[in-house]
Amino acid sequence: MKKIVLAATAFVAFAAPAVAADLPARTYSAPPPMVALYDWTGFYVGANGGWGSSHNCWGFVNATGTITADGCSDRSGGLIGGQLGYRWQAGQFVFGLEAQGDWANFNSSNVSVLFPQYSLGTKVNGLGLFTGQIGYAWNAALLYLKGGAAVTSNSAFINTTVGAVGLYSASSTRWGGSLGVGFEYGFTPNWSAGIEYDHLWMGSSNNSFSVVIPAIAAAANRISQDVDMVTVRVNYKFGGPVVARY
Repeated sequence: MKKIVLAATAFVAFAAPAVAADLPARTYSAPPPMVALYDWTGFYVGANGGWGSSHNCWGFVNATGTITADGCSDRSGGLIGGQLGYRWQAGQFVFGLEAQGDWANFNSSNVSVLFPQYSLGTKVNGLGLFTGQIGYAWNAALLYLKGGAAVTSNSAFINTTVGAVGLYSASSTRWGGSLGVGFEYGFTPNWSAGIEYDHLWMGSSNNSFSVVIPAIAAAANRISQDVDMVTVRVNYKFGGPVVARY
């Protein structure tokens, strides 16, 4: 019996290398590399600054309610401010809500067509945007549209044409709508920078300086307003690390 067991063991010992030589070699493949995906989800806060332009037209409202055009003016200037908001990403689509506020200095005036002894002036002191966003992301690059409500803080004034002596002034807050487009790029998991264009439709409103003279100040003056602005933006996003995908 022992001879049979020894013989079988010897046969296995000699046969195993031969059988192993006939088997195909085992191959091992490395796992696919990770692809880093930028995640736009999260709260963010940032600063912006740039250029803006305000277009204003005056109209004289007489006793019958008829409006007579009284000239328009355009003036560009700088603006600076900040924004905060929240974005969430679903696939390559990004949705968001944002509030933005800016100090501005758009000061313009024109000579009254009806009363050339006076000049009519308007100034945008500040503005705010309350908007929703929808965008499309290519990893760390984001192209988006935004739209919603806009508010401007304004001053209106009447000066003499000769000498520019200030006669009357009034301030107002005006609400309207806005529409914009922007591009943003995340250069770190939390920091991003971009550029944005917005147009504000602020409509027309009646303004009265409540004085007896001159007639142009005593009557209602309808002032229309449109604003264009281009800003460079920098944002810091809280949370939302880069997501790894195989």
